[in-house]
Amino acid sequence: MDTPMPEGPALAPVHKPDLMSVADAKAMDVPTMTELFKAHLNPGQLHFMKLLGFHKIKIERAEGMEYVDQNGRRILDFFGGFGSLALGHNHPRILETRKAFQDEKRHEIAMAFMSQYAAALAHNIAACSPGDLDMVFLGSSGSEAMEAALKVAERAAGPDRPMVVYAENSFHGKTKGVLSVTDGPLYRGEFKLLGDNIRVPFGDIEAVEAAFRAHPSIGVICLETIQGGGGIIEAPTEYWQKLRALCDEYGVIWVADEVQCGLGRTGRFYAFEHHGVVPDVTALAKSLGGGKCAMAAMIAKRDIYMKAYGTPKTAMIHAQATFGGIGEASVTALETINILYEEGLIDNAAETGAYLIAELKRLQAKYPKIIKDVRGQGFMVGLEFHDFSQTLPAVLRPAVAVLDDKLKGSLSGFVGALLLRDHDILVAFTEYNRNVIRLEPPLICERAHVDRFIEGFDALLGRGITAIVRDFVKSQVS
Repeated sequence: MDTPMPEGPALAPVHKPDLMSVADAKAMDVPTMTELFKAHLNPGQLHFMKLLGFHKIKIERAEGMEYVDQNGRRILDFFGGFGSLALGHNHPRILETRKAFQDEKRHEIAMAFMSQYAAALAHNIAACSPGDLDMVFLGSSGSEAMEAALKVAERAAGPDRPMVVYAENSFHGKTKGVLSVTDGPLYRGEFKLLGDNIRVPFGDIEAVEAAFRAHPSIGVICLETIQGGGGIIEAPTEYWQKLRALCDEYGVIWVADEVQCGLGRTGRFYAFEHHGVVPDVTALAKSLGGGKCAMAAMIAKRDIYMKAYGTPKTAMIHAQATFGGIGEASVTALETINILYEEGLIDNAAETGAYLIAELKRLQAKYPKIIKDVRGQGFMVGLEFHDFSQTLPAVLRPAVAVLDDKLKGSLSGFVGALLLRDHDILVAFTEYNRNVIRLEPPLICERAHVDRFIEGFDALLGRGITAIVRDFVKSQVS
């Protein structure tokens, strides 16, 4: 005879907490946004938003090259979400694709069954990738794609070659695996990171060869093709071609991080295509989501992938995650890649990006004591200012020079804040060299947009450093 189970205490009904609705969120005013951001998101970050004047703005909508704020002000976007908006904001074809997917109630999670959308996206990415780059892993973020890249490379290299070479001033993500090859004290903090890593100067092929020669246990080298957080730093074609030869000679797997510089941003689908070389593994993210979703991909040569996961026994070691290749994100990325080619956006990045760089170099010649360097490819451009003391009259430089390190980034911040306040232009900054303004407008950017940016930037620099500092201080007081 079964013994009856004792009854537990009766559960009280679940009561709905004090929740906000979508309509409440849409109608929220700036003071409430500030209060909730400070209470629940990142109170420390609010300090920097206030310095730049970003905390006063509520974005109501965005379209093409522009944000529109609560007052109807149209803000030209030369920030581009750190390269996440190749198609601009709310591209009509992306909206149409996503709406059709929703209206037809197509399936999203494809864990039990194969997904036709993920399969088609993998095909398209492989078709756009040169050489033998044809095995694709789909994820949600650049960090996830780079984690997958390092894992497939490590397994293919084998257990006797666990060491990874990475570059000074690199940025590959904030999850712990890729944080171990990210060269930023701020991000690394005091986390206990993975060992077996060797850091070399970016673009120094002799340092790479010396590391390969000294450490036979090196199996992987991981490099951004263009360093974004480092200040838009490139290496010459000779470097990449020698790197490819060295990796072949020493049997080292080259992982190219194209999360920010890929998807046509430099005027080629991948930035490494400018140099006539093909890595063993690469990664895409950011703009792959068409500006409307989180989508990322790791792409590996087939022999690398098969060494890592090519048998039934190893196939599930790093299989798709729950949201890897989710339906609506996959069709968004499918449409994104088609738009890049059909609307000529990769060619536009090359041509209009060259025009932007030429115009900035013209301003560099006009303001040589303020602008130190202009560099980049396509719509991935770095604009570096001199240290603060060098922008001042000669008599003041020695006294101010001792403060240059503490003042690094101040001029970039002043210019960025005033471009937004006075010219309705949004720009970005870089993590490591704070004297650099980062320009990554959408690939739909036209010459008229470049002219508007150059006109505002020219007018601002024309005030002179003293007036720029004075106007920024006034904006803080007001």
